[in-house]
Amino acid sequence: MERPEVIDEEHVFEGRAIISQTATKGVITFANRKFCEISGYTAAELKGQPHNLIRHPDMPKAAFAQMWDTIKTGQSWHGIVKNLRKDGLYYWVETEISPVKDEDDNITGYIAARKPASRKNIEEIAATYKTMLEKES
Repeated sequence: MERPEVIDEEHVFEGRAIISQTATKGVITFANRKFCEISGYTAAELKGQPHNLIRHPDMPKAAFAQMWDTIKTGQSWHGIVKNLRKDGLYYWVETEISPVKDEDDNITGYIAARKPASRKNIEEIAATYKTMLEKES
């Protein structure tokens, strides 16, 4: 029996958010249990790795360039992202990334919270990402 490429997000998330934290260059410093469960990686495998470890090849580089441009200025970024699991399956998430700052207002890292993306949002953004990828080729 052939397995599906996409996971059943509603069942797997069970109402809990994926949380991760990174250093300023995007290296993972924390991954909650739900992130580990959904990505298929252990916390030990994730910690110290670049967050783009889970980047799906269908994601255009320009989408992440815009994200970095936003969060480096101290603003939060919100978007829909297709992520790749360790086992090759994928999942779509609605993502909010916010800077973490020290007492002097310097950015020391970033924290991301993710939940399942709606089918409507996935359909809309998938077409946009496909066009963006074609322009990158």
